[in-house]
Amino acid sequence: MDKLARMKMHKLLLLAVACTWAMGAAAQWQWTDKDGRKVFSDRPPPPDIPEKSILKQPGGNRPARATAPAAPATSDAAPSAGAAPAVATAPKAAASAPGAGKDKELEEKKAQAEAAEAAKKKAEDEKIAKAKAENCTRARAAKAAFDAGKPITQANAQGEKIFLDGPARAAEAKRIDEIVAADCVR
Repeated sequence: MDKLARMKMHKLLLLAVACTWAMGAAAQWQWTDKDGRKVFSDRPPPPDIPEKSILKQPGGNRPARATAPAAPATSDAAPSAGAAPAVATAPKAAASAPGAGKDKELEEKKAQAEAAEAAKKKAEDEKIAKAKAENCTRARAAKAAFDAGKPITQANAQGEKIFLDGPARAAEAKRIDEIVAADCVR
């Protein structure tokens, strides 16, 4: 019976830990940022996130974040009930200021990564353009030799030099024309 009691105690302890862990996860903010990505945080969203984009807040219900109320029509009017929520949002804005710094850091890192990727793509494009220019130069030189009617030799599978005859010469001329058409941009 002692083992059985310990097993029950372990199960209860495990259940208590799981419930506590779930409650910690429930105490988080969830919203959709301007790029459409879901953001999860233990801090409230920045003030520039509209209320409709806030999906969840601690406490489990949708937030009732108020915007600044419009100024009363008359100056002698008593403070309205709308003034209290405006004051209540001030701590939220102040609390989100440290998070805003992290968002700026994230945006800077994202911009740096995009710039690095753009530079990498540009270098790759330049490398491809250089290879195409070199292929174009070689293909034009070979085409000039073919057009001049000079005898052309190639190495066969055994490494022996052979002269190209009529059909082989026509096939090689067609291949060179295709290379010129693909790599030589005017």
